[in-house]
Amino acid sequence: MKDYLLELTGAKEGSQVRLNTMREYLQAYVLRILHDDGIFQTTAFWGGTALRFLHNLPRFSEDLDFSHVQGRTLSFVKLIKKLKQELDLAGYNVSVTYNEVKTVQSAFVKFEGLLYEAGLSPLKKQKLSVKIEIDTNPPEGSRLEIQIINKYFPLAFLTFDLPSFFAGKVSALLSRKYTKGRDFFDLGWYLSRWRDIKPNIRLLHNALTQTGWTKEIPREDNWRDFLYQVVDKADWRKVHRDVVNFLENPLDMKVFTKENVLRLLCPNKA
Repeated sequence: MKDYLLELTGAKEGSQVRLNTMREYLQAYVLRILHDDGIFQTTAFWGGTALRFLHNLPRFSEDLDFSHVQGRTLSFVKLIKKLKQELDLAGYNVSVTYNEVKTVQSAFVKFEGLLYEAGLSPLKKQKLSVKIEIDTNPPEGSRLEIQIINKYFPLAFLTFDLPSFFAGKVSALLSRKYTKGRDFFDLGWYLSRWRDIKPNIRLLHNALTQTGWTKEIPREDNWRDFLYQVVDKADWRKVHRDVVNFLENPLDMKVFTKENVLRLLCPNKA
């Protein structure tokens, strides 16, 4: 497994592309181990990596995000220990840290030596991390579906439907206290690919309520107006800096300018 990863990475050009490829392959391998251990019987895959794997989002993502949506909660400690065991058996030098106490359980799986072996770092002990998060109390209202893909490995996911995915992105854009450029890029990508997309309003309401949202709740007829204000106020230099190294094609940011995202949101205003 590791030899194939190093060969795959070595065939790419550019250090950032090779780094993104390495992380994505490891994410897929982690997902396959979690899949085989039964995580998708109770837990849905979502977030940026899910959008990339399931809907071909043209940017890479750092984390694996999950929501516990049905049945009994899995033992997070048992899950992570099994993951480490399988990665050790595959020849990786892995260390794991985790926190199972919070509502959002999290773990960092750290791969030592891979960056050095791939020529991406002069330091033998430098680590590449894959972060895993499971929300054990997600907002209610998501609609679920099964999707099957083959990205490095055949995988079957319990996941959200597209309007529920989009509701999560809208909630993040409205409630986040800082500028995360990947949110704004994703918004432009959503709106350019699915012009008539609408968020799952029930899920959006519940997600905003969980964040402590005290303003007017967006409705089906005005959610675009809320996002228009957020995009219009955003510092696009910060947006660009945050997202550009994760893009398959950095020139995409010449398409998803602030002005163009505003046009996609509300053509009559821009």
